[in-house]
Amino acid sequence: MNFFFKAIDNSPLIVFRIFFGFLVACESFGAIVTGWVKRVFIDPEFTFSFIGFDWLQPLPGYGMYCYFILMGFFGLAIMLGYRYRIAIIAYTLLWAGAYFMQKSSYNNHYYLLLLISLLLIFLPANRYASLDVKQDRVKEENTMPYWISFLFIIQIAIVYIFASIAKLYPDWLDGTFTRNLLADSTKVIALKKLFLHKWFFMFIAYMGILFDLLIVPLLLFKRTRIFALIASLIFHLFNAVFLEIGIFPFFALTFALFFYEPETIRRLFLRKKPKLEDENLSQNFYGKRILYFLMIPYLIIQIALPLRHHFIEGDVLWTEEGHRLSWRMMLRERNGYITIKIKDTISGEESIYNYRKNLTDKQAQNLATKPDFIWQYCQRIKEEYKGKPIAIYIDCKNSINRKEYKTLIDPKFDMAKAKWSHFKHNKWIELQ
Repeated sequence: MNFFFKAIDNSPLIVFRIFFGFLVACESFGAIVTGWVKRVFIDPEFTFSFIGFDWLQPLPGYGMYCYFILMGFFGLAIMLGYRYRIAIIAYTLLWAGAYFMQKSSYNNHYYLLLLISLLLIFLPANRYASLDVKQDRVKEENTMPYWISFLFIIQIAIVYIFASIAKLYPDWLDGTFTRNLLADSTKVIALKKLFLHKWFFMFIAYMGILFDLLIVPLLLFKRTRIFALIASLIFHLFNAVFLEIGIFPFFALTFALFFYEPETIRRLFLRKKPKLEDENLSQNFYGKRILYFLMIPYLIIQIALPLRHHFIEGDVLWTEEGHRLSWRMMLRERNGYITIKIKDTISGEESIYNYRKNLTDKQAQNLATKPDFIWQYCQRIKEEYKGKPIAIYIDCKNSINRKEYKTLIDPKFDMAKAKWSHFKHNKWIELQ
């Protein structure tokens, strides 16, 4: 294990901290400017939180604007290394709150932001080029143990490898999904015509698989590193322009810092930082207990979560069980419709429940396509009819990648009696 405690120049971590702080500040302020905060947190009457976090609801009025402004300032503090530990802990808690508070705009890069924020709490990312050093709150250091770089490399490898494996299903392999995705990604006629050529959307489909599978190995080797970096720039800039996925393309590119020799990063970004001599590069035992008792279990969990759907009955592409937290990114287009029927179990009287009375269009769309949304909404209906003998029946059909609509929820199952399980198949979800 001593190999992981080899001292290396800490320039990659320092530069990563600066980029990370800048990007999360942009994400926080940008969420307000683009209207995302308003659409996701202010306009809805309530949010669909992660199950178990239903108590976590947006602040009243315009409180969520203040919430995201505060996150933006913490991002700037992280970038500047100003009271870094307080800033990164506060940002992580606030972002965790925003993340678990809503699922209507679920995105894998939100999850990655949460994970990296959590990791940075335990890392000495403010030991150089920071206000904490300048103001004598922490001692300046030029080295870090190798395990810190290795941690980031393994984390991004997990993201890409599982994303590549998830694409190995028929509608991706025959170009169905990429054709649909690209067709809706631009209104420019010439580009739309290009994107609808079979050779183009098939090229994108297979390049997507190969990129996710090979980018980390190619970055690891010096001979292929520059080629991999250029491929990353093209891939992520294309996604940034046509798929509108926020800061994720730029965030993903920052992980390249840990694949280059630390000396290269120092020369490029921190030219005033002194070059380390060989006698300073022996061992650095920072975070030995953190590595053994936090980081290794963390990585085991990160590998286990994307595998869990293999132990749940049914196809995750259809049931959604085990889909989140698994790097199943940009995989399918899902459409559906839903009717909710309330039955008085004593009189037998039936009525159609108007779910649109308290849902935004985005929430209604998710309700019609996500089993966990359906279950949570049925819990709200039960509360609304509390003390009354009702049964709830769902007529819900879904289409994957614009194909035939099929029944998602057992229409004969009383959802007022439905239970939710995170780790096994919920029997009221129809299998295909």
